[in-house]
Amino acid sequence: MRGLNIILPILASIPNVFCLSKSRSVNDVPIVDLGYAQYQGVFDVNTNTTSYFGVRYAAPPVGELRWQAPQAPANVTGVQQADTEPSPCFSSGEIAPPDTVSTSHGKRQTPAESEDCLFLNVYFPGDSIPGTLLPTVVWIHGGAYNFGSTSMFTGSDLIRESEDGVVAVIIQYRLGFFGFLAGNEVKENGVLNAGLLDQNFALRWVNQHISKFGGDPTKVTIWGESAGAGSVLQHVIAEDGQTSPQLFRGAITSSTYLPSQYLFNDTIPQSLYDQVVEQTNCTSASDTLTCLRGVDASVLQAANTKINTAGLFGTFASVPVVDGTFIRQRATEALRQGKVNGEVLLAVTNADEGSLLVNQSDPLNATFYAPQLFPKLSSNETSAIEAAYANLGSLITQDSLIMGESIFVCPTHFLLNAFQNRSFKGEFALPPAVHGLDIDYYFPTGKALSFNNTAFLNAFSQSFLSFVISLDPNVKVDPANITPQWSLYSDGNTEMKFNKTADNEPNVTAITTDDNLLERCR
Repeated sequence: MRGLNIILPILASIPNVFCLSKSRSVNDVPIVDLGYAQYQGVFDVNTNTTSYFGVRYAAPPVGELRWQAPQAPANVTGVQQADTEPSPCFSSGEIAPPDTVSTSHGKRQTPAESEDCLFLNVYFPGDSIPGTLLPTVVWIHGGAYNFGSTSMFTGSDLIRESEDGVVAVIIQYRLGFFGFLAGNEVKENGVLNAGLLDQNFALRWVNQHISKFGGDPTKVTIWGESAGAGSVLQHVIAEDGQTSPQLFRGAITSSTYLPSQYLFNDTIPQSLYDQVVEQTNCTSASDTLTCLRGVDASVLQAANTKINTAGLFGTFASVPVVDGTFIRQRATEALRQGKVNGEVLLAVTNADEGSLLVNQSDPLNATFYAPQLFPKLSSNETSAIEAAYANLGSLITQDSLIMGESIFVCPTHFLLNAFQNRSFKGEFALPPAVHGLDIDYYFPTGKALSFNNTAFLNAFSQSFLSFVISLDPNVKVDPANITPQWSLYSDGNTEMKFNKTADNEPNVTAITTDDNLLERCR
């Protein structure tokens, strides 16, 4: 994807700098015994949060475990010091250099990217494990299924926004072709959607272990942004909505990301597999997948980056597929049938989801742009898209709307309708309201916010944490929160719009979804 270095930092958010320099003595921080390992975290007196960085939840997915389902970690002896960010998973393209993590044990760099990356961070309020189990929020990072890591998000922000009312977990999962390689060969001798299975394995880890950190496994909400929200959608439809045991009760999506989701052996994902084989010199092997498992990670990573950055501006090659087992049908079909996991949904989109992902210097007529975005479109479908967007502004505006609505906004409305009478809808409209800008307002630590208004920050971020605690944004963690009564989306297509006035005052109001938008989403 051209323009990657411009888009990546905004989509994934700017890495945070953690300042834990006033931590307690490490000997005072609780040791948590997971059975296979013991972990001791760090306490930050500035945020009143105890953090466990780099808790291993699965075995290293290397060698024979490359493109296999995640496996349980091996037993380790001794107490593991959970005071350093884990190695990020290999990503597609260059991101900003590793951020500096400041702890009571000195400054350390976030480790370099690695295939051994199946770790998570856990955060709870205070300096001791909560005596009463708290609702738990699991954050799944975005990044187009191709980049992102735990180090980009400060879990203590979520603790603060909940008024010390939740336990937070931030997970990592395999990315790019390490996590989303498809094709017949992978189906026959490995697993498809390995990155989604990592996430599922992490959720099962939460179900088994989060009570040891003071979290309530029966009150879990999963939340993600962009591909993280797309991941939430995939878990909502996983196993046709019959996941057992149920791993979450609440689901939050911020900019639901749903690019074309092909059957695993469709010509497009099969062609991508063949390209990976060719670029890793495995073409002549009798068993190409075995050959790929033996390729050095750096060689596979080079192919991963080259292929994923070569496509249409704003698009990425390695994404989830219909695998027939975990994801049994296309998301649009599963949602239409109401086959969903979870009890209640809160979904938010940004007012301008598309412009950041459109090449502003090379706009295309919808007749040419739509088929590049969706290669399987028929000529009749292409003509319908052209007619729907022809009178909505310049070519750049049309392309931005097509990208934003087809990939993010319309999938969000499909999801809302699947949770009939059980969903809330919000819109982040704070200018410029581009894709990814809302992340700064969930995780504001270290950010230069364009609208650093406490009332707005609380109204926006606390609504999500209120939902985590009670499945209802109207049951406010802070009674002073200015967000008005938030109706269910089914009550007249009602949304809550978060914006500011011309006088730089918070403007949080209920609106009705534009009928023209809903018509374009049909």
